[in-house]
Amino acid sequence: MYWEVAKRGFRRYSTYRAATVAGVVTNSVFAFIRAYILIAIFRQRAHIGGFDVRDALTYTFVSQGFLMPMAMFGWYDIEQRVRTGDIVSDLYRPVDFQGYWFALDGGRALYQAMARGVPPVLVGAVFFSLRAPPVAALPVFAVSCVLGLAVSFALRFLTNLLSFWIIDVRGPAQVLVMVELFLGGVVLPIALFPRTLEVLARALPFASIAQLPLEVYLGKHPGVDALTTLAVQAAWAAALLLAGRAVLGAVMRKLAVQGG
Repeated sequence: MYWEVAKRGFRRYSTYRAATVAGVVTNSVFAFIRAYILIAIFRQRAHIGGFDVRDALTYTFVSQGFLMPMAMFGWYDIEQRVRTGDIVSDLYRPVDFQGYWFALDGGRALYQAMARGVPPVLVGAVFFSLRAPPVAALPVFAVSCVLGLAVSFALRFLTNLLSFWIIDVRGPAQVLVMVELFLGGVVLPIALFPRTLEVLARALPFASIAQLPLEVYLGKHPGVDALTTLAVQAAWAAALLLAGRAVLGAVMRKLAVQGG
C-alpha cells in the first residue's frame, strides 16, 4: 500500500514538466554563482576544513541538487489540508497518518532527485572538474540520502502539525527553511565554518539532511566512520519521527476542525 502511495507522489510531481525545467535552470544558475564565490575564497587558501577547491565545487553542484528532493524551500501539504478541513478525510483513512505522508513524500523526493537533482551536477561537470564519489561510497551515500530525507520529512511533519493549533504555519516553516539552509550546510559547507559554529551545527539534526550525505559523497567518511555517520543520521531520524508521533497523538486526543 505504501508503495502505491509513493508512486502517486511520484506521478503527481512528474506532471509539472515546465516547472521542472525552469527549476533545473534556476538551480544551475545559483550553483555557478556559489561556485565562483568559493573559487575566490580558495584562491586565498588552498585547503579549508579538509576541503580543497575541487571538493568545494563538487559540493556546491551536488548540494544544489539536494534542494528540491529534500524540500528545503518549504512544504505545506498538511497545513493546507488542515486549513480547508480536508484533513478529516486523511484521518479517516485506514492507514497510518505519518506513514502515508512519508510514503507520499518519498515518491516526490525520488522524482525530484532524478529530474532536478542530477541535472545541476551534470551541468557543473561540463564546466568544472568535479570530484567523482568513490565507488565504495555509493551504497553508503544512497542510504545516507534516505536517512537525510527521513530527517527532513520529520522536521517538516512536526512543523505542519503546528497548524492544528495556529492554522497558518508559514512563519515557523520559513524559519525552518533558513535554519536548514544555513546550519544544514547548503549555503556553505559547515566544514568551512569557524570551529565553534561547526561543532554546534554538527550537534544539530540539520547537518544530517545535506552536509553528512555530501561528505559521504566526497569520500570524507571512509570505513567505520561511514557507519558512524549513518548511525548519527538514523538516531536523529528516529528521534524526530517519534516526536512527530507524540505530537500527532496530542492532535488526535483533541481535534477541532474549522466549520464544525
